[in-house]
Amino acid sequence: MRQLLPIATATLLSAALSACHNNSNDSTPAPIPAAKYSAELTRTTHGVVHVRADNFRGIGYGMAYAYAQDNVCMFADSLLTARGERSQFFGPDAHATARTGDEYGAASGFMDLSNQESDFFFKGYVDLEQLRAGYAAGGQESRDVLEGYVAGYNRYITEYAGKYPAACNGAKWVRTISVDDMYLVLAEKSLHASGEVFAREIVAGARDPNAVVRLAARSNRKPDMGFVAARLDKLHYEGFGSNGLAVGKDLSTSGRGLLLGNPHFPWTSTDRFYQAHLTVPGRYDAMGAILGGMPAIVIGFNRDVAWTHTVTAANHFTTFRLPLDPGDATGTTYLVDGEKIKMTSKTVTIDVLQADGSTAKRSKTFYFSKQGAVLVKPEAGLTWSTAAAYVFADPNRNNTRMLEQWLGIGSATSVQTLKASLDKTVGLPWVNTLAADRAGNVLFADASVVPHMTTQKFGSNCLLQPALLMFDGSRAACGWGQDANAPTGIFSPANGPWTIRTDYVGNSNDSYWLNNTRALMTGPAPLGYSPLYGRVGVEQRLRSRIGFIQLEDRIAQRKTLQTSDLQELMFAERVYAAELVLPDLLPACAVSQDATVVQACSVLRSWDRKANVDSRGALLFREFWNIATTLPNKWAVPFDAADPVHTPAGVAPAAVPAMLAAIKTAATKLQGLGIPLDAMLGDYQADTRNGVRVALHGGLGDVDGAYNSIRWNTEISKTGYNNPYWGASYIQTVTFDADGPQAQGMLVYGQSTDPKSPYYADQIGVYARKEWPALPFTQEKIKADPAYKMITLSQ
Repeated sequence: MRQLLPIATATLLSAALSACHNNSNDSTPAPIPAAKYSAELTRTTHGVVHVRADNFRGIGYGMAYAYAQDNVCMFADSLLTARGERSQFFGPDAHATARTGDEYGAASGFMDLSNQESDFFFKGYVDLEQLRAGYAAGGQESRDVLEGYVAGYNRYITEYAGKYPAACNGAKWVRTISVDDMYLVLAEKSLHASGEVFAREIVAGARDPNAVVRLAARSNRKPDMGFVAARLDKLHYEGFGSNGLAVGKDLSTSGRGLLLGNPHFPWTSTDRFYQAHLTVPGRYDAMGAILGGMPAIVIGFNRDVAWTHTVTAANHFTTFRLPLDPGDATGTTYLVDGEKIKMTSKTVTIDVLQADGSTAKRSKTFYFSKQGAVLVKPEAGLTWSTAAAYVFADPNRNNTRMLEQWLGIGSATSVQTLKASLDKTVGLPWVNTLAADRAGNVLFADASVVPHMTTQKFGSNCLLQPALLMFDGSRAACGWGQDANAPTGIFSPANGPWTIRTDYVGNSNDSYWLNNTRALMTGPAPLGYSPLYGRVGVEQRLRSRIGFIQLEDRIAQRKTLQTSDLQELMFAERVYAAELVLPDLLPACAVSQDATVVQACSVLRSWDRKANVDSRGALLFREFWNIATTLPNKWAVPFDAADPVHTPAGVAPAAVPAMLAAIKTAATKLQGLGIPLDAMLGDYQADTRNGVRVALHGGLGDVDGAYNSIRWNTEISKTGYNNPYWGASYIQTVTFDADGPQAQGMLVYGQSTDPKSPYYADQIGVYARKEWPALPFTQEKIKADPAYKMITLSQ
């Protein structure tokens, strides 16, 4: 609360001056106008923010002020990305700010572009006029909270000018913001799983407005079938993930719902979570976490419902091939059912910092069909020729419903009303929803924004290239369809994958098919859900499998569960890959003639097959499995769609020699780095803040089958793995009693990116010690918190 004290002083001074004026001999003063923005801003343990206001302008106002106190440099930097202004301040060739030492990072985990590419993408692809129109047509509460957010952020920027954290103090790019800026910030979030994934190709489809257009007669390459698949694999398997688990009254000791939320998101970028509690008495009262400055609780709980999200396996785009009019030498007229249609264009200009400190202007013109933006990737065969162009169709490009959606979720009184909100708003861009309520019902739904391409269209000649999700743009009948009560071109969640149950649901980023081991979901007969929602009947991630295995094991042992059971499952630290392969592999080690292999296998035999800080052998197994996981035909028991949780399994005899070789390679690697084969994991896996090293538990996740996942963006070094890039972030468990929600949780990396803040490094130890702090929700518990401090902000 160090930075709140001047505001409290200002409030008292204002009151004193007002009192002095009232005691003067002047005539009766004019009444003081009511404040347009007002909020109570409270901090509790670990800097958790509680904002209470009479209206949504107020909670936006207080939320922004608090967020700026903790993350002003990161947020101001991220605004440059959304505005398309990075090149103006950091030059065209650099990339978004990465974390350096204890300073913040502002790079996106969904794209890696030069500043110039990034600026052109956000200025050219994002349509501010459409965003304005979308918010104008949406709910008033969303507009109010954004208006208040702008006022609160600008108040902080003005009051603390010259006193910002060292990373950005004095920087010209730390400026006040407008509502338009917030529209752009939210738009950037909506594009994570669509436009941003193919941003470089969309920028490549733009032209220099002064260049002479020369189009090739046709592409010399066939479309690369692996291009989109590789990009999607990177998104779905190397990008962000999450675990979610909701337990219903059939398996809950209390008969109330239980929820575990465990999103795996960045530790260092603008998609960091932030703990908050937002209250408009009698209307909205939700606690949990906001995402990257977004002024609404995106994962959390209220009095009656708790929810979390996992990144969905669905695809949130398609592509189209457009035949072009040979009479248009510019290649900007396309044909649909024989009709000539002119593309629209948008020319944008960016400012670019030069070596001498001056700025220059550069421009590009982007082109759009009715389906989407032209994209070009010649090496993948996607060229803009005289014969055809390819466009990227993205239903999240103008998605202005996210904020309204999360306000609706936070207002739900049951999983049924939460589901009704999903069906009404259809605002979630790229996540599944799992929820539990006080009545003991649980929900799983992929209510994300998915293009309306039915299974029938996938099976027709409309589909030109399945691997590219490419459809025939020459026929209107091959375009996106329409559901009643849904925005144009996307499925209604009422017609997508969802279930309400009373036993349990879970998800760890595989498709909707496996959300309960007792009831695989295949969709409506006879064709099921659109393939865009993800694949069914396929091998599941090891992380998904261990999540369901340890849950079913615990149910078999305990019969009914409590939140303490979910907490123990969260940090059980089982490494499922080891459980699958070591029973078959270790006997083969015993007869090996290689001394290094024998020594390594001795370590693995003694290892507890977990990823705790005191686990000896976890590091060796990780380096081995990073190699072995890529081996073909390694499983003795093949995948069985009737038992996706327990198959594939075992080591195929023919794969044993290659696995032993992988063990030797891993052991030799560690020895070369000077790391003992039986080193404790915590000695070589840590996060260091302000010079204090904290040993961390946790495995890799999808790769090794660790439910608790933390990941690194560098290879192992002599000091091991240092400073996670992403993984377990905001973690919560929630249930309910007569007094309201009973919640525990943590924000692993802390509230602030400022190294001098008391909230910069205070929660990393909470995670390391596997503690579960209570989250105070009621006014009584908030005021009883030992760190309770409250001020009133108004203007």
